[in-house]
Amino acid sequence: MNVTYNWLKEFVDFDLTPDQLADLLTMLGLEVERMEKLGEGMDDVVVAVVEEKRQHPNADKLSLCRVNNGTEVLDVVCGAQNFKQGDTVALAKIGATLPGDFKIKRSKIRGEESCGMLCSEKELGLAAESAGIMVLNAGLTLGTPVFAALGLKDTLFEIGLTPNRADCLSVVGVAREIAAKLGKKVRCPEIALNEAVEPVDKSISVTIEDAEYCPRYAARYLGGCRIAPSPEWLVKRLNAIGVRSINNVVDVTNLVMMELGQPLHAFDCDRLARQRIVVRRAGDGELFTTLDSQQRILSGDDLVICDAERPVALAGIMGGENSEIADTTTNILLESAWFLPSAIRKTSKRLGLHTESSHRFERGVDIGGVTRALDRAAALIGELAGGRVAKGCLDVYPGKREPAAIPFRPERANALIGIELPHEEIIAILERLECAVGKLSTGALTVTPPSYRIDIEREVDLVEEIARMNGFDRIPATLPRAQVVSDRPTRHQQMEKSVRDALVEHGMNEIINFSFTAPGAADKLLLAADDPRRSTIRLANPLVDEQSVMRTTLLPGVLETVARNVSFRSLDLKLFEMRRVYLPSQGDDMPREPLYVVGALTGSRDGLGWSRTNEPVDFYDAKGIMENLLDLLGVGNVKWVADTPDPFYHPGKSCSIMAGRERIGSVGELHPTVQENFGLDKPVYCFELDFEKVLILTRQKRTISAPSRFPDSTRDIAMLAPVELPVEKIIECIHGVKAKEVEKIDIFDLYLGNGIPEGCKSVAIRIRYRSYERTLTDDEIGKLHGKIVDTLVNKVKVSIR
Repeated sequence: MNVTYNWLKEFVDFDLTPDQLADLLTMLGLEVERMEKLGEGMDDVVVAVVEEKRQHPNADKLSLCRVNNGTEVLDVVCGAQNFKQGDTVALAKIGATLPGDFKIKRSKIRGEESCGMLCSEKELGLAAESAGIMVLNAGLTLGTPVFAALGLKDTLFEIGLTPNRADCLSVVGVAREIAAKLGKKVRCPEIALNEAVEPVDKSISVTIEDAEYCPRYAARYLGGCRIAPSPEWLVKRLNAIGVRSINNVVDVTNLVMMELGQPLHAFDCDRLARQRIVVRRAGDGELFTTLDSQQRILSGDDLVICDAERPVALAGIMGGENSEIADTTTNILLESAWFLPSAIRKTSKRLGLHTESSHRFERGVDIGGVTRALDRAAALIGELAGGRVAKGCLDVYPGKREPAAIPFRPERANALIGIELPHEEIIAILERLECAVGKLSTGALTVTPPSYRIDIEREVDLVEEIARMNGFDRIPATLPRAQVVSDRPTRHQQMEKSVRDALVEHGMNEIINFSFTAPGAADKLLLAADDPRRSTIRLANPLVDEQSVMRTTLLPGVLETVARNVSFRSLDLKLFEMRRVYLPSQGDDMPREPLYVVGALTGSRDGLGWSRTNEPVDFYDAKGIMENLLDLLGVGNVKWVADTPDPFYHPGKSCSIMAGRERIGSVGELHPTVQENFGLDKPVYCFELDFEKVLILTRQKRTISAPSRFPDSTRDIAMLAPVELPVEKIIECIHGVKAKEVEKIDIFDLYLGNGIPEGCKSVAIRIRYRSYERTLTDDEIGKLHGKIVDTLVNKVKVSIR
């Protein structure tokens, strides 16, 4: 919000310097982000008169002028042609510095000496463009600095407002804050409205078809207007805050918007079908061309202002080309309305169309000030454009909105702020803020904020106002009280840490991805149509479509990280992520959020090195990590079931991890199609673990057996087994003998190839025998070993080699 020092002084009396005012506004929460002193350092640009103007002897497009600045007559070469002898002009003397750090020096131009420069509005920073030099009004005192002579010396404040302070998007709004702080009165603009005899409803009509998006719409009719350039005072006022002058009617609507914070719009009434206004929702796909000559495709959520036949404005944002004010306009319909902030914000964002008007409507304007701004603008247009203002205004206000009274406890305010303000002082502050204060029998207060303070809704909002007006700097500094408590991690947290530490010890690196993912992630993983992981939770306002749903599995994020690293030539990767997924739950608004562990391995097992084999990782690297992890967590009865647990695994190169009858995870090589979907050109081995299930199955107490003090003895068994027979079945068969002397079973050889019958494999097993009670004899070991061999032959149909 831009506002000037002199403009503020028109509405409230204060004797603060610009620097002091900037500090006061910042302490009130209206942060002054920039302060520009207009005309500062420009005292060497003075009022002068052209005593003589003649053709430059050596240039057709230049003039040689003799200019009197009140103390001396100087020769100045000028290229502009919009002035004549006797005109009063702005002269930049030698040594003056113009905006852009342009310094004026004595110079020769085409052989003639020039002792200064005649300036245009653009060169003085007073306008973005200018057709020639600045011709001033006659009668100004020669030699007076131009900015002082024209009353342009001022200070511009650029105020950074938080979105809730829509009331300060106006000069009067900022003036109210200054007045409340200093205990002054605000002088609102005087409205001298001269109405004609003819009533307004004879010329125009207004209908609201959507009272939800537009609860109030007011309009006035002005006939016989003359569109012309604005007077100098209006142009200067708008230029001072960076608003370009257009014509007397449009400039008035801009002035009132900046002055009172209420956006207005002027329609050429003769271009409105049947001089009628209808406020309605747009139709889906309806086309509309705005003032910037851009054709917009509207939707059913957009609010439009229409005449009897077609849209003529995009409500609260921009008018249309088909009803704009032109040089030939004589009859005007002037609009002032209140639109639902969320509706304007949604349309503005969707169309990428942000204006000064939408900026205010999006945050909320004063619904109680709609007609006041309308009357102010109508009075100024009647004065500057010579229009006749029809009697009365059409104010369509179906459901009047009054600010609600808020219960307020002064002692609660003191407790929250940390001060002790007397009740009378608190009431005085609230009344300076134009709140209506009433007392209840309980000693509490009822406070009704003014209609322009839409940000005050609760008691705590009033407490903030007390703190602001009393002064944040007056709140005593106190050290916070801290209570030291013992915070022991829960079992869940301890197990999480154990898992992370174990995976890191295996050389893996933890990654963290966003909880959002793309809707097409399930397609990349080849998940079935009825797979529960396709039931994603969609975000209400996603930033991008690639992050528009909550993830139901960690795998897509992990694979995308692998692909990204591979593209940067990080080829040897061992990554894992331990985070929550979000699964919809039936009959509950909140999703289930189980914790999962997902890992991926690719590239070399040990990395490059002169002493390393540079072998690639394989299935057993991933399986080994899972085996060690589950053993560390104490999960018992773990089985590895050779199947294809998920469609994103390679058939025949994957398995499910079972704990009893419970499936707790999976491990395997990535399916080639999935690998291609994620842009990977070499095998990737993955594992997935349901941490919540593992946590339930983890043994909290571990049994530790003391080692036997008696010697051990080993025996080997070499056998031929069917290829399809899992070695695990052989191990289970040996355990089934239930010999307590069997201490350990190791598989030390597995062979397929020459010398082995087709459909068979050679398996070699070493069994270690040991007793906890005595030293076993060879006969005892031989009998037990023979029993095991017979059991293997009879039960799993192997043949001993």
